[in-house]
Amino acid sequence: MSDIMSNFSWLYGKPVATGKLKQLPEHFIVKEILGFEFTGSGEHLMVKIRKTGENTKYVANELAKFCGVKSKNVSWAGLKDRHAVTEQWLSVQVANSDELNFAKFEATHPGVEILEVTRHNKKLRPGDLQGNQFQVIATEVTDIDDVLARLEKVKLTGVPNYFGSQRFGHEGNNVNEARRWGRDNVRTRDNSKRSFYLSAARSWIFNHIVSQRITEGYFSQPVDGDILLDRNDRNDRIVNENVTSEESIQKIQNGELSITAALAGDNQLPTTGTALTLEQPHLDAEPDLMALIRGNRMRHERRAIELHPENLTWSAEGDTLTLNFSLTSGSFATVIVRELLQEIEVERTYSSND
Repeated sequence: MSDIMSNFSWLYGKPVATGKLKQLPEHFIVKEILGFEFTGSGEHLMVKIRKTGENTKYVANELAKFCGVKSKNVSWAGLKDRHAVTEQWLSVQVANSDELNFAKFEATHPGVEILEVTRHNKKLRPGDLQGNQFQVIATEVTDIDDVLARLEKVKLTGVPNYFGSQRFGHEGNNVNEARRWGRDNVRTRDNSKRSFYLSAARSWIFNHIVSQRITEGYFSQPVDGDILLDRNDRNDRIVNENVTSEESIQKIQNGELSITAALAGDNQLPTTGTALTLEQPHLDAEPDLMALIRGNRMRHERRAIELHPENLTWSAEGDTLTLNFSLTSGSFATVIVRELLQEIEVERTYSSND
């Protein structure tokens, strides 16, 4: 199987070590961080689950059946991997839950545990998420010393804030389908599918911009016309003045400011000068993707080009590497591992739940 992420540059060069990820579900543990408290009352039943070998949508549909509601009445803050052990909250809009015995649900769904149940006055929505805590175990790792040396660099400088391969689908099929939709002017009432392909289109272009900045040596170095995000501002205030000054460079190094790249929209890029020459060619190179983006009136946004895992720790025993870290919402754990080792594909049995 081809690796779609091989289209993009590595910050520390292509890894020399290889290893296996997700050889067992418990080798990839994800715990959701919502960042807010529930009210304890309201029309939405909040159910915290731990799932193993199941995806979020499948469990949500099964929970809807169990609670006697339609699938649209069950929602979540973020989708979680199937081939992992993950903890997350689901909200169920159900009036009377007194007679629900979740032990029966667990008995018929061995891959799901119900950890906690409470109530809230609002449903969960995609994006209602502060971040995720990860434990990632890589096995059969070769050249462990090289991996450990790379980890020191990751802790100091971070990694490219790429969108992971999950966004692009098997062998990039999501991107190919997004191109077809743009080329053929496909129309649909399926908002979920439209959003899926739009996300793939914008992510693909963003990754290419970040990759070029790495190639040309501008990953940690601002250029004229860049747009920065102020990380001290809760709303990620945009900064586009004096971006190449010594003060700005120091704030970038301290993590107070972040260099950004485009999430393309139907309006012109707001970057100028050198930054515009780094971004515009990647939009021009994808006319079909841009036709889809413009046809759906997407507004231009900015995304930080670097990703700094929080509370990053690691340990190695023999050829097994264990990583612990947290990421903010919208970031991908796999792009951290990508800078450390080349992943050897693990054979899995897939089902209709994938």
